[in-house]
Amino acid sequence: MNTGSQIGAGKKYTSMIGVAAVGIFIVAVYGFIKGRILPLTDDGLLMFKTMLISIILEAVPFLLLGILVSAVIQVYVPNAWIEKIIPKNPIAGVLVASLLGIVFPVCECGLIPVVRRLIAKGMPVYAAITFIIAGPIVNPVVYAATYAAFRNRPDIVWSRMGLAVAASALVGLVIWKVVKYNPLKRNAQSAPACSFGEHKEETASRKRYGKGKKLADSMSHAAGEFFEMGKYLMIGSLLTAFMQAFISRADLLAIGQGEASSHLFMMGFAYVLSLCSTSDAFVASSFLGTFSAGSIVTFLVFGPMLDLKGTLMLLSAFKVRFVFFLSVVIAFVVLAGALLTERLFL
Repeated sequence: MNTGSQIGAGKKYTSMIGVAAVGIFIVAVYGFIKGRILPLTDDGLLMFKTMLISIILEAVPFLLLGILVSAVIQVYVPNAWIEKIIPKNPIAGVLVASLLGIVFPVCECGLIPVVRRLIAKGMPVYAAITFIIAGPIVNPVVYAATYAAFRNRPDIVWSRMGLAVAASALVGLVIWKVVKYNPLKRNAQSAPACSFGEHKEETASRKRYGKGKKLADSMSHAAGEFFEMGKYLMIGSLLTAFMQAFISRADLLAIGQGEASSHLFMMGFAYVLSLCSTSDAFVASSFLGTFSAGSIVTFLVFGPMLDLKGTLMLLSAFKVRFVFFLSVVIAFVVLAGALLTERLFL
């Protein structure tokens, strides 16, 4: 099979997975609320429009800032710098990798191609995976966005950051102990193009543009990424505004205050929406008072670590059995950690 047909088959495969996942989620939600959707009224429409506009206006500046920072780092920071920072000791390596996003706040779309190259060059898998799942959360832009969305609930802000570090470190240690094989696909030596933002190879960028035009390269990258991630923000904002305006408050409370149902619903919601971590806090904040604080933290931590978009990208770089194992570990660790966090701190 030639390269063109492989790309075409890959796009068809990912589209089928995406449609199936969204369909399953919608059917599951419909099962919860069947017959309980509120009628379209002027008050409901006004609430819908107000909620939609407020979420978008609050989220867009942080989304843009995060993409700009990520794009500049993607172009200007050599991959070798990241590799050199990781200690050889597994425990120290996992801890450093879980905090690496503070220094290198690269978006999740850019992380997977970068980390794939680093693994192929000898970077430990456990450290790379820790960086992939912690980096989109543990960085200054995401902290600022979360703080802006939850000004009156700093406990949620710190719970998000603390759980992200703890959960990613624990997942990394599990990978270190269990995964004793090479999880990369056979074509690991050639990093895949990112279908969600089209991240360019560092060396190709230098050859094509030269040192004098790196800024133009980073801005071009940022523009494409903004429009790509903006689509997910719009979809998430529309669904959130609809749920708040037209679904019975009693039904939302029944789901949102359940000890298990609230966390499971928010995990599914985060997985399907595939929101950028710089804007998901504004969607989550609209559920304050309806969903438990612990389930909101689950949404804020699980989504950036594992969502539909991220799963498809992982499958392009890693073997299916490894992605399945990683997904199960992340889901279990985040759910258990969020329940514990809710009991102790929220």
